[in-house]
Amino acid sequence: MVRRDLSADEESLWQAFARTILPLRGRQIMSPRKRHSRALRGAASGLPTPIPVNSEQEGTTQLTMRVREVIRPAATPSKPVRIQDRLEINGRQPGLDTTSWNALSTGKMRPQRRLDLHGHFAQDAFHKLHHFLHACSAQGIRCVEVITGLGSGQEGGVIRQELPHWLERGDIRPLILAVVHTHKKNKGAVRILLRARNRV
Repeated sequence: MVRRDLSADEESLWQAFARTILPLRGRQIMSPRKRHSRALRGAASGLPTPIPVNSEQEGTTQLTMRVREVIRPAATPSKPVRIQDRLEINGRQPGLDTTSWNALSTGKMRPQRRLDLHGHFAQDAFHKLHHFLHACSAQGIRCVEVITGLGSGQEGGVIRQELPHWLERGDIRPLILAVVHTHKKNKGAVRILLRARNRV
């Protein structure tokens, strides 16, 4: 749309209309020509000044305002949340020192607490494990043993199969530094090295 100045009739029409409007306190009503002049000065300064645009609708001249879009810099993306390393039984985890790993993997690190899950239903066993690990971590205990039993199936019992998945849960994994079987030939029990309390 091509911009143009208001004619004398349009200027008179605007003045008649403006006299019916009460200005805000401390402000004055400007004529279209003054408003257009201010808009041009704003455009020269690069500021997002409202620019009056004449549009005709149903035979009546109306004044509309168009505001330049202000481009804002994109928000800086937040740092990604650190994901815990996948827990692997008998696997050394990042952040575990050699002395602690050797003591745990060779059986020299003795468990301070034991939890026997023999004869429990899976749901009951999980709740006992959850409470046991959180309680030990809160007490500053570092090494614990969890007995699942071998089970009668080829892949072991239900609790033995579910234990690795339970230890990977988001409400348990942050407590754990490493997990090993108590004996290489016996996978019915694991020893768990918990993180130091101030690092959980």
